[in-house]
Amino acid sequence: MIDARPVGYVIGLLVAALGVTMFAPLLADLVAGNDHWPVFLESAILTILVGGLVALACQNGVSEGLSIRQTFLLTTLVWLTLPLFGSLPFILGGSSLSFTDAFFEAMSGLTTTGSTVIVGIEALPEGLKLWRSIMQWLGGIGIIVVAMVFLPELRVGGMQIFRSEAFDTMGKILPRAAEISSRISVIYVAITLACALSYTATGMSPFDAITHAMTTVATGGFANYDTSFAAFGPGPQYVASVFMILAALPFVRYVQLISGGGASPLILDSQIRTFFAVITILIVVMTLWVWQFFDGFSERGFREALFNVTSIMTGTGYASANYMLWGPFAVTLFFFIGLIGGCAGSTACSVKVFRYQLLFASIKAQIRRIHSPHGVFTPRYQGRRVGDDVLNSVMAFFVAFMVSIGVVGVALALTGLDFITAISGAATALANVGPGLGNEIGPAGNFAGLSDTAKWILAIAMLVGRLEIMAVFTILSWNFWRG
Repeated sequence: MIDARPVGYVIGLLVAALGVTMFAPLLADLVAGNDHWPVFLESAILTILVGGLVALACQNGVSEGLSIRQTFLLTTLVWLTLPLFGSLPFILGGSSLSFTDAFFEAMSGLTTTGSTVIVGIEALPEGLKLWRSIMQWLGGIGIIVVAMVFLPELRVGGMQIFRSEAFDTMGKILPRAAEISSRISVIYVAITLACALSYTATGMSPFDAITHAMTTVATGGFANYDTSFAAFGPGPQYVASVFMILAALPFVRYVQLISGGGASPLILDSQIRTFFAVITILIVVMTLWVWQFFDGFSERGFREALFNVTSIMTGTGYASANYMLWGPFAVTLFFFIGLIGGCAGSTACSVKVFRYQLLFASIKAQIRRIHSPHGVFTPRYQGRRVGDDVLNSVMAFFVAFMVSIGVVGVALALTGLDFITAISGAATALANVGPGLGNEIGPAGNFAGLSDTAKWILAIAMLVGRLEIMAVFTILSWNFWRG
């Protein structure tokens, strides 16, 4: 049997911490002069109380480190428990959301997916708008810690290749997580403040600047308007493009940069160079497409291509235009762009650039083996030999990811959704991108019109995708519980 007390202790503390953050939207409602603040007071008290009691009940089981099985369980349950409590302000408040919708919104927020079921976001109280942004901001920094500490340790999806950069956490997961989190937090807050100031300088109101800075740096995509970033002018869209890219880079490189390591690790990282090469090519291609068929040679065409390609590739999910009107080529390209993602150890989501690098390195080595059967050809990453365990883990991830899209797509189709909505909904949930394709869940729509069954399927898919798929599948196996 697994000793669940250390897991319960950590989850209890995190739930209580989530409750403390609810006082920020409470203050926002008080400052705005609306009567919605008691909702956050009730939610905060309930969340802190439950989290504190769970932590106290499990305190006697705390140990220096966590076993691998405990870590798998913790990593999954945290992202299941926090949305339950994060949904309380929507359930108790004036948003008229059902439990299904409230949980969907909270799961979408904390996993930084950005899909929403709320219609009329502009009419929400300031507290709820801020709470949506806070959830994504907390989810963003949480994802960085998971990617740098837990997933390399658990050897999920090839992430073990970054174990040396995650400070070798074997046997010391909780202490090292705290140490890494403290370093990352400084950088994360600094980038968020810089983003908020930049938004303000380009004409956003202070409130919009703060909330959108949180969701930009988290590559989350929640906006304060139904029209997303179409509500803003060119300045904020250019600012968003820059900071979405910064948030999609490995935060460990920022840690090295401010620790006196210089800019060399940032510049020489092959993952970063590949990311910039791919996103540049995609922006150029989309710009030429928009220029040729729509706007002509205009600044707007370049800006729309830059913003929306960056938003979808990084998994942020903002939209400044309805790119469903850009023709079949653009729609198809946007579908595949969402399956690329940013760099490992960033707030970006989806497959991640390094996995494609390892995939192509493996294919290249195999082709050379076929051509020269007696030769020895070893896939390499960053000049280092890649072990079979990493390659097998990456291949397993790709297979699990594609199979999951198929299974979730079929499940959504069974709820009555058409093919485009079902398959794009599955992809956007598992890749944590945000908008799907089609008139209903595309960039000009939202997920409010889906059935409750479809929303639960998508919420589960968001959780599975955010934890790199294999972590969740592992705890669902019989062998995991049998020990």
